[in-house]
Amino acid sequence: MGKPRATPPTPVTTAQQLASIVKSARDIMRKDKGLNGDLDRLPMLTWIMFLKFLDDSEQIREAEAKMAGKRFRPAVEPPYRWRDWAAREDGVTGQEMMDFINNEEPIRPDGTRGPGLFAYLRGLQGANGGDRRDVIATIFRGVINRMINGYLLRDILNKVNQIHFTSSEEMHTLSRLYESLLKEMRDAAGDSGEFYTPRAVVKFIVQAVNPRMGEVALDPAAGTGGFLVESFEHLKTQCRKTEDYRVLQRESIFGIEAKPLPYLLCQMNLLLHGLEYPQIDPLNALRFPLREMGDRERVDVIVTNPPFGGEEEKGILSNFPEDRKTSETALLFLQLIMRKLRRLGTGFKGEGGRCGMIVPNGILFGDGVCARIKEELLKEFNLHTIVRLPNGVFAPYTSIPTNILFFDRSGPTEDVWYYEHPLPEGKKNYTKTRPIQFDEFKSCLEWWSKREESDRAWKVSADEIRKTGFNLDRKNPRARQDISHLPPEQIAESILAKEHRIVQIMANIKGLLGKREA
Repeated sequence: MGKPRATPPTPVTTAQQLASIVKSARDIMRKDKGLNGDLDRLPMLTWIMFLKFLDDSEQIREAEAKMAGKRFRPAVEPPYRWRDWAAREDGVTGQEMMDFINNEEPIRPDGTRGPGLFAYLRGLQGANGGDRRDVIATIFRGVINRMINGYLLRDILNKVNQIHFTSSEEMHTLSRLYESLLKEMRDAAGDSGEFYTPRAVVKFIVQAVNPRMGEVALDPAAGTGGFLVESFEHLKTQCRKTEDYRVLQRESIFGIEAKPLPYLLCQMNLLLHGLEYPQIDPLNALRFPLREMGDRERVDVIVTNPPFGGEEEKGILSNFPEDRKTSETALLFLQLIMRKLRRLGTGFKGEGGRCGMIVPNGILFGDGVCARIKEELLKEFNLHTIVRLPNGVFAPYTSIPTNILFFDRSGPTEDVWYYEHPLPEGKKNYTKTRPIQFDEFKSCLEWWSKREESDRAWKVSADEIRKTGFNLDRKNPRARQDISHLPPEQIAESILAKEHRIVQIMANIKGLLGKREA
């Protein structure tokens, strides 16, 4: 009897081939009349890739369970697995394909009648809650198949079938490719792009807050998962033993995202970066009464960019203290985060929790409810740093000036350090084609642990801030005044003064002209 032949390894698809596959799939989508632009195409490509990824990973688990002599229960049963209906190039296509995906009870690819693909996936239920079936059901409850041509869809399936999610090299390449697609989608999103944050800003915040192995990191407004991916990558460099990898995969990274589309994109983004069990809560982060939040719900690290200026329903506002209710969503998230951070003595190594979050400029100088929240922030937390970002960081979909607040639970605030992030020399603004780069934050990171006052950095005592009604909008005393960071009242006064000056000059000119005529 001859020696059994070894199964030849699956050839790895190169980075160039992967880029070509994704480009071809997008080109095919452009021919379908049901899709309009990247805002439709990327979600479509994402759910298709998600099902291929799922089946590839299920096959690995099945093989591992078999080798270990354990029973394997697939998350998705036949005939709904990718290999059952999508893997064969000459498989189901045309209207038959569309009926299988969209209808409640079509004829399935195996010839039997039963729930359609989306109906089946939306109805999945985990055995004990929180397993993969629940995640799949949540994802597909928010997904719509917008393509109307089943033949074009078959062409796309055949393209995606060339991607091997079992290869870590391909996953790495695809994760970078996917991030570039998310950026394109951000550019196409316009004013609905509030859930995207420039990668350079995300990386800077995570490095400054520095999550450590054993800590729990949370983004309560996860969007497409940028902060969670960066936290995952940051923690991965700290893994030294098998137990570290288990903790990283199961107990370190958590997110909350209530919108169906970013929830799907976030799941895919994390899966592609190697987080096997993304733990993303699909409901509103603000749904719990703050007064009922206990130590079990608290975390060590929060890094986030919460939505600005949105408006929550009245039921959500009832979860906040009577004198802290507000229509500014960023202020509601700030209060949530203050409650979610671990108290001193209860966190990792007894330390309190810490946070880095982006806020609009209005929160720095806001009064009323805003001032009361900031009063609590200074009394109960150490607001140690405010990084003032220049204009255009979030171009092209908002020009609102923004800041990054860094605070922790180490005690009340004594001094607030300010750091004014400069625009690169020669630039007046960041733009879509010339965005902010991570290297530009290096000087701030170097200053972070060796703080001294300079042309960019200055500090203000908490007492001084208290005397001005908790106005955190402090100018750089050594820099030229930036009108975009002035409070509206001051801007109005400045404009009025200039108008008066123009009237005076015009009156003088008129007087001089009158003398010449005389």
